[in-house]
Amino acid sequence: MRVHALSRYSDSRGLTLALLTAAQFLVVLNTSIVNVALPAIDRDLGLSQTGLTWIVNAYLIAFGALLPVGGRLADLFGSRTTFVAGLVLFVGGSLVASVPAGAGLLIAARAAQGVGAAVLSPAALAILLSRFPPGPDRGRALGIWGAAAAAGGAAGVLLSGLLTSALGWWSIFAVSVAAGVPALLSVPCLIPRDTGSRGGRLDVPGALAVTAGLTLLVYGLGSRDGSGAERFLVPAAGIVLLLSLVPLERRATDPLIPPVLLGNRSVVAGNLLMLLLGMVWVGTFFFLPLYQQKVLSYSPLTAGLTQLPLAGALMAASALAGRLRSTLLPGLVLLAVGLLWLARLPLDGTFPADLLGPSILIGLGLGLAFVPLTALGVSGVDPRHAGVAGGLINTARQVGGALGLAILTSLSSTAAAEKGLGPAALAQGYRRALIGAAVISLLAAIGAGVHALRDSGRTSRSTVSTTQ
Repeated sequence: MRVHALSRYSDSRGLTLALLTAAQFLVVLNTSIVNVALPAIDRDLGLSQTGLTWIVNAYLIAFGALLPVGGRLADLFGSRTTFVAGLVLFVGGSLVASVPAGAGLLIAARAAQGVGAAVLSPAALAILLSRFPPGPDRGRALGIWGAAAAAGGAAGVLLSGLLTSALGWWSIFAVSVAAGVPALLSVPCLIPRDTGSRGGRLDVPGALAVTAGLTLLVYGLGSRDGSGAERFLVPAAGIVLLLSLVPLERRATDPLIPPVLLGNRSVVAGNLLMLLLGMVWVGTFFFLPLYQQKVLSYSPLTAGLTQLPLAGALMAASALAGRLRSTLLPGLVLLAVGLLWLARLPLDGTFPADLLGPSILIGLGLGLAFVPLTALGVSGVDPRHAGVAGGLINTARQVGGALGLAILTSLSSTAAAEKGLGPAALAQGYRRALIGAAVISLLAAIGAGVHALRDSGRTSRSTVSTTQ
């Protein structure tokens, strides 16, 4: 992050913030760092487009499904302890993924990365919230945090192209090892020791229900194997397991998701809207590099370099959103407009005429929406529940990404099948997916507008009752 941004804080808090944002950068980086490398992985491992989605979804599903558990572990056993455990597992998974030994091992290693990310990410956010109490400093810190996360998503595509061209696709995972080990070694110097267990215990039935439910739901929606009945029954079983959380959590002595969070309208709204944003975010970074390489015949290096404008717009908008108010609705509208513009995807498209403008709009929209949604998802949360609240908002984005990728891939495959084979069919499929992403963005914008109106109405009534 920029030095002048961190210099607002004391040296200790600034360095801690740098470590936490670096960890979040790596976590988000790995949601998109495989995207430009997918054609190269396909050539080596011989996977279909549906199979390639599991190189992405193995990480997203493990990450999203276990985030509530990771958040609860941070609340129970201390943020630093949980952060270290997650970082160790994340680096270990990255190391295994960097060994090109076959599709099965790669997918398993991606899942291990996702488990580590699910443990360390909410712990990192809980540490940030504890070091920066509510006020302007927290807003700026969350802006830097959001900028790091946004930059991670965009930088993943850029690094994927650079590293795949220079060293091979295996190197995209080695970069997380090279960055993760120094981060791990700096923890004792920058993050205070936990004061001890905060009491309570892990809600194992709730953890199993949410993990299995989310996994079955996303796997079922993304699967193209088996009969139609099987493809219906698997996600249905996931929904049943998720619905079982309601009675399970009511009976639990120490529930995984404290009921007070579900009663917080800001937390609920933030998570629902982040779910929709995640669907769009991951889908965009999946289909754009495929279009560039399979339709426009870009090299991995060129496809990666052309993500720079999007990355710059993301970072600038995220940093700006930490200083401004009410950027959520404009951000979602910009995102929808950019996606509709990008969805033209001509067979003879050029970067300046067809990709540059929409890429900038998409980057601005994602950045302006992500930071306020993160803040909304932890708004009014008791510090005791900061870890699980941070886990929930990250769960929404990752699970949204996995759900969105499954749905948009289905749209793409169906549309491509109508055209047969070849670049024209692929382009038709990618267009349909991006139009679907634009529709999701518009739905999120409508939801954000409704929440803003309701929140404004509650504030007005509260002001009137106070003055009477």
